[in-house]
Amino acid sequence: MKILLAPMEGVLDHTLRDILTRVGGIDLCVTEFIRVTDQLLPPSVFHRLAPELREGSVTPSGTPVIVQLLGNDPVALGENAVRAAEMGAPGIDLNFGCPAKTVNKSRGGAILLKEPEEVYSITFGVSRALSQRVPLTAKMRLGFYDKSLALENAQALEAAGARQIVVHARTKVEGYRPPAHWEWIARIRESVSVPVVANGEVWTPADHQRCREVSGCDDVMIGRGLIANPFLAQQIKSGGGSDADDRHWSQALELIIEYHRLVMQRVQSRHVHGRTKQWLQMMKRHFPQAGEVFMRLRTEQDPERIEQQLRHELSQCVTDADHLPA
Repeated sequence: MKILLAPMEGVLDHTLRDILTRVGGIDLCVTEFIRVTDQLLPPSVFHRLAPELREGSVTPSGTPVIVQLLGNDPVALGENAVRAAEMGAPGIDLNFGCPAKTVNKSRGGAILLKEPEEVYSITFGVSRALSQRVPLTAKMRLGFYDKSLALENAQALEAAGARQIVVHARTKVEGYRPPAHWEWIARIRESVSVPVVANGEVWTPADHQRCREVSGCDDVMIGRGLIANPFLAQQIKSGGGSDADDRHWSQALELIIEYHRLVMQRVQSRHVHGRTKQWLQMMKRHFPQAGEVFMRLRTEQDPERIEQQLRHELSQCVTDADHLPA
């Protein structure tokens, strides 16, 4: 049973991958998509979105990282897949799931699911170019408007050479609205012979268990659930609960402070506050305290003062936890 960290553009960058994989429980990461149009990209583009390529294609804690590509040109995608493999990527993933309007407008992501023949053509082009250098996988949604082509798209991916399919159990139109239709993942799994990974609406260990039972999948990919609760994969693997008490919150604050510190080192000062606040906002689903801290930092933009406030919050949290009953 493996847990994969989902790719999320503009959110799950290499810094957050670093922090989340330190916690433990995550077996594999997928990068934010690298957009491919009609040309071979320079190594600098790959290193910007997948700096792990310089370090053996693993996070600092040793979790493997594969590279995701997005586009619709089979030749260009194939050339860039080969380049990523030559740079050290242990696997290539193709994006047929992104629901963003700007991406779909340029015929990338989920819009390609309207035409299974094109899904096949793209995947076959990349598979042929890679020629078994590294495994080729793909991530898809259940469809664009509806689910009528879900099985056909999955079968096209398998026939074209994808060796694993991750299925986000919603259509593009459904976006991220619950529920996730895990029963459709089961139908897809029964229609192909390659491994299928379930994805969508896993927020707790109980969700993870139900997702596996309904979908029939051994492996699950999690994105927003791991951002909201960085300990989720660890809790799933250990069979523990999903408590959000002050002791867990103090550990989460330590992760936020380390993330903030790393972002200060890696991006321009004016962008730091937005990254940290974004994670606090997403974390408040599991930790209500994160929303309270966000409100106290809402108007602050100076990274140093934000760090001071976060450390003050941590000291208060630790003091409060010391007074909790054992």
